[in-house]
Amino acid sequence: MLVCALCAVPVVLVPFVHPLWQAIALLCLATAAHQGWSSNLLSTPSDMFPSSSVGTVVGIGGAAGAAGSVLFTFLVGVLWTHYALLIFLAAGSAYILTLFAFQWRAPAPLQAEQVSAD
Repeated sequence: MLVCALCAVPVVLVPFVHPLWQAIALLCLATAAHQGWSSNLLSTPSDMFPSSSVGTVVGIGGAAGAAGSVLFTFLVGVLWTHYALLIFLAAGSAYILTLFAFQWRAPAPLQAEQVSAD
């Protein structure tokens, strides 16, 4: 996930590149990074929660994602005219910040000795 997060960071440079093909290349890199990120992220509920609650956790995450996309779409529409750079800065840093938050809040995996002792 760190590699995907780092590959999404260059999207911040999109407003500064002048040949259109360079902006498209940066957006393609960020899109590929997002696909790798989401593939890894979507498998975490099954790793972190008991099988009886995985569906609930995924449903709550989907609802939060839908609400977040509505809010983000509204904010992009409002900010695009005067603050386009801010939008690209947020898009480029969101994955790194989310990875740090995920590492901070996710429980540490059990070691083999701890599993056998329990």
